[in-house]
Amino acid sequence: MTTQFSVADIELTLHRYPNNQESNLQAWDAADEHLIKHVTEIAQPAVNTAIINDNFGALTASLTSMEQQWPMLVETDAKTSQLGILQNLAQNQLSSENIQWFNSRDIMPTSIELVLMKLPKNLTYFAHQLNRLSQVLPAGTQVFIGAKAKSINQSLLTLLAKNLGPASASLTWKKTRVITCVSDGNIRALPKSVNWSIPELTLEINNISNVFAASKLDIGARIMLDNMPKGDFTSIIDLGCGNGILGLHAKQVFPKAYIHFVDDSEMAVESARQNWQLNQLDTDGLVGEQATFDWDDCLTHLSEAIRPDLILCNPPFHQGEAITDHIAWQMFLQSWRALKNGGILHVVGNRHLAYHVKLQRIFKNCTTVASNGKFVILQAQKISKKAEVHEAELIEPSDIAENAQPSEPHPQSGLYGGKS
Repeated sequence: MTTQFSVADIELTLHRYPNNQESNLQAWDAADEHLIKHVTEIAQPAVNTAIINDNFGALTASLTSMEQQWPMLVETDAKTSQLGILQNLAQNQLSSENIQWFNSRDIMPTSIELVLMKLPKNLTYFAHQLNRLSQVLPAGTQVFIGAKAKSINQSLLTLLAKNLGPASASLTWKKTRVITCVSDGNIRALPKSVNWSIPELTLEINNISNVFAASKLDIGARIMLDNMPKGDFTSIIDLGCGNGILGLHAKQVFPKAYIHFVDDSEMAVESARQNWQLNQLDTDGLVGEQATFDWDDCLTHLSEAIRPDLILCNPPFHQGEAITDHIAWQMFLQSWRALKNGGILHVVGNRHLAYHVKLQRIFKNCTTVASNGKFVILQAQKISKKAEVHEAELIEPSDIAENAQPSEPHPQSGLYGGKS
């Protein structure tokens, strides 16, 4: 894995977050390089700059290395991006004191003089970000957007003109282009959230723009909702909660439970919070807060006071545009550490991802609960006898090939793994 970022006389050591992640994926791409190359070629002075969608700090660290006091506003919806930026600033002995941190819903200041931005995969979210910028950028403010050349077409330039101002693209360099958009000074309203219902569960769902499955129930969540675990659970984590649908239904099924929603996306956490309030799921008679909502990197900063007896998990197998299994590994390892003895991890995933291999290595057990043509639900229990499992024996992601092939289906059940 390449960790040496080198462009326009800038030399940095950059790692993906977390630093111990074992993969062949690097912490930046050619679009990051192209943006920094462009900034240096036009001899951009150190003005108050908004940096948006900087995955792991290539843009932030580059500007800071060019001018230690470069004033920056860094906006991200991903907690792992924020943590990755801080990690790489520290790795390169660069200060973060000149940075103001914003999530994708915070009110932005009107003092921004320049914007550097990476094109996100979700164009609905991109339009939302452009609308936000239109509310604070004076006419004539330049916005430089780095993207793969194949992602830039006339419809994208039209989207920019509609939501912020006229735009044009540079020549191609390393299969990337830099779009220059100039704010027209016209204020746009922020897009409304998407609302839909699940009548059979009597739930109303509200999604903000960067939340997965924004307009309908995804099929992975559907099979999970149809196969909730059996038990008398009182503390439940919806890990990678998205709009919170699994945790919301868990409260319906287990009304005495306290639900803890966790996601890397701040917009997802806020959607889950709004959906909890919208569906009025607090139960009379329970003392204290019945739901918590945490913007976090999996369970990295989970309060020690929370010891769940059930974790519901629909792991992502991508980070941005990169396909990777390290997030699932992290979720499973941290779930093992967080669960009470005897607690259950209930997981849904695509059949080909072979999650049963990972769960068997970590929990020493894995049971297939349900399956269809595309998805499988697996359940692993934290062994209550301490002698049977020691944390030192847990296998880290690097110990199994990233692209592990799925095993053959169980000969009797037709499901992956069967009873492990």
